[in-house]
Amino acid sequence: MKGTRAQTRAQRSRVLVLRALGLGDLLAGVPALRALRRGFPGHELVLAAPAALAPVAEATGAVDRLLPAAAPGRAVPRTLDWTGPPPDVAVDLHGNGPPSHRLLQNLRPLRLLAFAHPQTPEIEGPPWYADEHERDRWCRLLRSYGIDADPADLLLPRPHAASPAPCAVVLHPGAGAPARCWPVERYATVAGALRERGLRVVVTGGADEDDLVARLAKEAGLPDTDVFAGGPPFDRLSALVAGARAVVSGDTGIAHLAVAHATPTVTLFGPVPPTRWGPPEHPRHLPLWHGPEGDPHGRHPDPALLRITPAEVLHALGRLPADRPPARGATP
Repeated sequence: MKGTRAQTRAQRSRVLVLRALGLGDLLAGVPALRALRRGFPGHELVLAAPAALAPVAEATGAVDRLLPAAAPGRAVPRTLDWTGPPPDVAVDLHGNGPPSHRLLQNLRPLRLLAFAHPQTPEIEGPPWYADEHERDRWCRLLRSYGIDADPADLLLPRPHAASPAPCAVVLHPGAGAPARCWPVERYATVAGALRERGLRVVVTGGADEDDLVARLAKEAGLPDTDVFAGGPPFDRLSALVAGARAVVSGDTGIAHLAVAHATPTVTLFGPVPPTRWGPPEHPRHLPLWHGPEGDPHGRHPDPALLRITPAEVLHALGRLPADRPPARGATP
């Protein structure tokens, strides 16, 4: 019996999905992942993504196994540690090619789903539109191959753990590039005003953002109990965000996590507009953006981001719904 089960697992058809990017990228790809889960119900769905995102992949309810894959920045990994027969289906959710196309082609999948690119003319996929919203883009890709996909299918189940700071306003000053980091002193101004109103304020940061978090905590006069530095484990961060009163951040992963938990957000955009990475239209999500579009890889806060003032952020927080119902978890 054990041998038969092992043989069945070995012969199971597999779908390999490449999205070796960050937290926000994975969460923006959740609607596409769930569409693939429904489109290939009998297949093992393998996601090639950074190993640290395994808990996030599991929370989507769509991924059977994570294949560790990463590269500096937003580059395409050089290789994939794929074993066994070629994938029955390979899906490029990483970019528009050609490096990501060729990485998957090297595995000789029976079928490859990807956008068209002049340097890979053998792939007859749909055209790539640079200004398209990220969630819509990947759902359109799948629909072009006959797989129904809903960009609104993005909620995560509520975490099992209790929030370490229930009903707090979460401030997250970091982002993947300096161009998307609103100045710490402005976050501190927002924190001070909120605390004067009697609200609890906590600050979070990634594993390499301890100095940024420490500066904000010091300027805002926050106690150590309200500082979550060092890149909290996903289950703890998820519980914090799911139980928050609101999340204030730049265009980065925690903003997408808050959207996935139906937590109110005020998201500060610049240099990339919310039409490409912003939350779905809903009263609980208020993106702030003045434009114009700039360099997302700049070494200093983008001028569009600097046009957002602390008073504007506080006003937006005051416009958010006062009461929010518990977020409904997605059904795997």
